[in-house]
Formats: sequence, C-alpha cells, structure tokens
Amino acid sequence: MAGKDRKKQLARQRYERQEQRRQAEAARARRLKIIGSVAGVVVIAGGGTATAMVMNKDDKADGGRCAYKPAQADGAPKNLGTPPKNPTHTGMVQATVKTNEGDVVMSLDGSKAPCTVNSFAFLATKNFFDNSPCHRLTSGGLNVLQCGDPKGTGMGGPGYQYANENTANAKYLKGTLAMANSGADTNGSQFFMVYADSQLQPDYTVFGKITKGMDVLEKIAKAGSDPKGDGKPKKKVTIQDVTIVGN
Repeated sequence: MAGKDRKKQLARQRYERQEQRRQAEAARARRLKIIGSVAGVVVIAGGGTATAMVMNKDDKADGGRCAYKPAQADGAPKNLGTPPKNPTHTGMVQATVKTNEGDVVMSLDGSKAPCTVNSFAFLATKNFFDNSPCHRLTSGGLNVLQCGDPKGTGMGGPGYQYANENTANAKYLKGTLAMANSGADTNGSQFFMVYADSQLQPDYTVFGKITKGMDVLEKIAKAGSDPKGDGKPKKKVTIQDVTIVGN
C-alpha cells in the first residue's frame, strides 16, 4: 500500500507541475499581445497607407520630458540604461531595419510620438535590435509582423517602460508602425508593422509609417505562420541591424 500511495503522490506532483507550467505559458502568451477590438475582427475597407497621427495632450511628461520607468523583462540587457528624458528627435526621422529577408525603411514622427521615437532611436544606437527575431505574424483581420524582443519569446524588453502616445483616433492601416504593449502605458521595445489594413482599438502608439519594403513584409506574410493565423513566421525573420538618420 505504501508503494502505491507513493506512486499516486508522485503522479499527482507531476500533474501539478505540468499544470503550473501550462498556466505559466498561458500567462506569457497573454502578455504583449495585440488583440483585435471585437471578436471576428473586420478588415478596414480600402488599401490606403495613411496613418492617424493625432497627439494626445497627456502624451509627454511635464515640460516635454519623457518618463521611462523600470520594468521587468525577459532578457533585458544589463547596464542598458534608459533614453534621455529630453527627446533627441523632434521631427521626422528615417529608420532602416535590415533583415535577412530585405530592408524595411520607416519614417518615424518625432513630433507626434517623441518619447517613442526617442526610445526606438536609443535602442537602435545601443544595437539592442541586432540579431533579434521577429517572433509573431498574424493574418486575417489583424495583419502584422511583430518584432523587438531579443529573445523572441514575446516577453522580452529593454527593462523600462513608458506611456502611450498618439493613440487618439488611431487607425492601423497598411504601412502603419506601432508599439505592442501588455496594457496601457507599458511600451518597451516590441513593435509591429502592419502589412494590410487591420482593425484595432486605438490602444497602441502609432509612431511612424513604412515608406519602403512593403514587398518584404508581404513576402513574409504570404509564407504564413505556425500556428496558422497567429504564431511564429514560417519564413524565419531576423533583424540584423537598425540605423537611424534624422534631426
């Protein structure tokens, strides 16, 4: 009887460990997800490339200074630091994201999302994005490629977070560049590129648009994801380098 009881105890412990792991994985999957505004997301009509860029009155901290607060993140580099509180880019900034599948060129709007552009440029100069995977591809009503997590788990970030910007009446049309988050004002390093019109609640900071390289994104999207509709891109995508040119 003692042996049978011991086997039952071990089996129960294994089950409990498996259940804990399952719940932890589910919790991780819920974080840093871009979620559609309604069940059965509907694609916005039209194929335009314009993005909504309307500044919220509370986007910046007092005096135009940005507030970057410490935050736990998977794989955050040690001694990375935080971006300068005074935005270094206040106008249009060009960013080129070099990937193994081709270059994507972006126009970042430092006037409408100064703290976001400031952070993105800071991370680029620190080589934060180098050799990092684009870990998520979605299709259907939500059509985005998500990148910016060095570990590719969906949990990664720079070790700091900051407030949303430029979300009032935001539209996530083809060509939009926006930040992923795990709730209001939890922006870090993960961003997404919209390769086809998508409908989302205006909860994600729009900080620029794609000016060149849509064909690269469309090629990646055409290959699909695993699992289908929302998962890792079947065509492996790695950011090799990000360069910034601006004021």
